[in-house]
Amino acid sequence: MSLKIAVLIPCYNEEKTIEAVVEQAKKTFSDAKIYVYDNNSTDNTAEIAAQSGAIVRRVSQQGKGSVVRRMFADIEADVYVMTDGDMTYDLAAAPRLIDILIKEQKDMVVGTRKEQQKEAYPLFHKFGNMFLTGLVRVLFGIRQTDMLSGLRVFSKRFVKTFPARSNGFEIETELNVFTAMNNLPFAEAETRYFARPEGSVRKLSTIKDGLKVLWMIFRLLHSERPMLFYFTLACIFAVLMISAAHICYLQAAPYCPGLFFSFLLFCLCALCGILFNSQLKIRRENTRLFYMSYPFTDNQD
Repeated sequence: MSLKIAVLIPCYNEEKTIEAVVEQAKKTFSDAKIYVYDNNSTDNTAEIAAQSGAIVRRVSQQGKGSVVRRMFADIEADVYVMTDGDMTYDLAAAPRLIDILIKEQKDMVVGTRKEQQKEAYPLFHKFGNMFLTGLVRVLFGIRQTDMLSGLRVFSKRFVKTFPARSNGFEIETELNVFTAMNNLPFAEAETRYFARPEGSVRKLSTIKDGLKVLWMIFRLLHSERPMLFYFTLACIFAVLMISAAHICYLQAAPYCPGLFFSFLLFCLCALCGILFNSQLKIRRENTRLFYMSYPFTDNQD
């Protein structure tokens, strides 16, 4: 059987480039359905996409994460190709990513970016990506080189079991952590990355969106690695408890509220770590069962 491929393009004010992206998708995938999800654009993005032959839908809740959540919920396909509408990604490389996905039976293949022009990848963006990628690698153990790439290919069972919670550009971080914490097979492949055409405006803010990604990492550490999160806090309160006990001993104080509250918070953090970790195991088992209900689809099925 032939694979049902869906090309997903989240968009916000991309009237300068969306026609070229849709045309490239049509040229690359003659039988694929091309979806453009417009996220409250104030220009003619939706109209141009529709005239170019894409299936256009609108999402009122602002943010890339909100769009991805809707796309994953609404669209039925065997393979999902996600790219941006700014013409910076080489969509012609997507068949190679799909080939890796099918032949190696991966659930996600990320197109790591190799900039073709100096303007394509600003220095602060590159440094931020390296820092955040390294942080996620340390905290969650996923070995990726370009965590924030927007060119990705997914299997159906990944898309239909991924519980998207973020609303903005943090969605790529959430995709990576979900992959790592559920031990899903993934791969990377180098792809070309271009500068935005003249007149096209970059939506990503290095500092603002970087802080949002950091906050998402903190939230994911709490939900996906509660033992590490709470026992780190417990260790901090243990140090405070020892320090308070030492001060009370030196001052021969009859009462030591610092020692009492430090001990109380130490016990509370340890208990929370154990309880949340038990809940996490149940949630991961349910996710795995749901994941297994979708057989892997390839051209031989």
